Amino acid sequence: MWGWRRKRQVRSSVSASASQCLLVLNAGSSSLTFAVYDVRDGDADLTLRCRGQIAAIGPAPQFSASDAAGKPLDVEQGSGPLPAIPTHGAALAVVLRWLDTTGNGGALAGVGHRVVHGGTGFTAHCRLTHDIIEDLAALEPLAPRRQPHNVAVMRGLAQQQPGLPQVACFDTAFHATQPPEARRLGLPQAYAEQGILRYGFHGLSYEYVVQRLQELSGGRLPERLVIVHLGDDASMGAVRGGHSIATTTGFSTLDGLLSGTQTGGLDPGVILYLLRSGLKVRQIEDLLYNKSGLLGLSGVSADMQTLLASTDPHAAAAVDQYCYAIVRHLGSLVAALGGLDALVFTGEVGESAAAVRARVCEASAWLGLVFDPQANATGNPVISHIKSPVTVWVVPTDEERLIARHTRHLLGI
Repeated sequence: MWGWRRKRQVRSSVSASASQCLLVLNAGSSSLTFAVYDVRDGDADLTLRCRGQIAAIGPAPQFSASDAAGKPLDVEQGSGPLPAIPTHGAALAVVLRWLDTTGNGGALAGVGHRVVHGGTGFTAHCRLTHDIIEDLAALEPLAPRRQPHNVAVMRGLAQQQPGLPQVACFDTAFHATQPPEARRLGLPQAYAEQGILRYGFHGLSYEYVVQRLQELSGGRLPERLVIVHLGDDASMGAVRGGHSIATTTGFSTLDGLLSGTQTGGLDPGVILYLLRSGLKVRQIEDLLYNKSGLLGLSGVSADMQTLLASTDPHAAAAVDQYCYAIVRHLGSLVAALGGLDALVFTGEVGESAAAVRARVCEASAWLGLVFDPQANATGNPVISHIKSPVTVWVVPTDEERLIARHTRHLLGI
């Protein structure tokens, strides 16, 4: 099926002196992202070998890969379009074949998965077994857009490489430290017992940022911290003493901030109105997840850089609402913390959109935050004035590296 040209190179083989590798997999609704890390004896951290993605899984997939420096790697399989990749399991087979054929996979020692939902039972990352995979499959109704694909890739790997150990890292685990009052919804207790609670998401990003900020701060993590994760999805979290105490996301990623295509917080009465108006559940789901947010408000794009460069007044209005939501939720999270020592921007938008950071910081001066426009414009990691009582950071996230670290630890490599 896939006929990549073999290249002259030294292929890795499993031996006492061979460099072991870890594969990280992230199954999205229509994509499979991967990264490979070298594990070397004596090295405190891991070295990225390559990363890539199969996007648009289906009749017209797109496969791309790059080395650690970002240089594109050859993924061609001859002339003509790529053959169809109908399922995530098929996408996994393509990735494994490419890694083996090109040697980019090295000597795989284990695989770490990003898993969107751990429910109430999985509050820590863990090594996978057959029974645990089935337990995670039972949680699919809690995250129907992502969890089935996470599970399909785990099952596919267990079938294709049964001897390869697997680890699950949960987006919900970081938020399991939240107090009960932050997790309950205003529904009868019977629904909470069914697992209808506020879970919080993007926890792997928060966990990485907390670790990285502690390193950047010389080992002293700010006590009261708000992290602003702005990417394809968006959320904010309140962290006290390194632990999550509140977040803007809840039962799903729809709550809280609006994002590229998602609504953000929405009065449940709107859903009832849409149902009564004749829309079907699948139509409403598509509206809330895929056609709203920046895309729906602007009618132009879901991409922040495109909107910032646009002269369309609807684009400007969408950016205004995006920033307003961040500032408003910041006030709520600061109240939960009882004050604020540091604010951190992360995620693709948080790391690259200086204009968004500026708007949020300028509107948050009431917190005592003293913004430094020059530091923000030049890409400094600290964008607050040296005398500001609230320090503002820009910390790039790296969820794949965090998953690889946990995988290494849990497998004892």
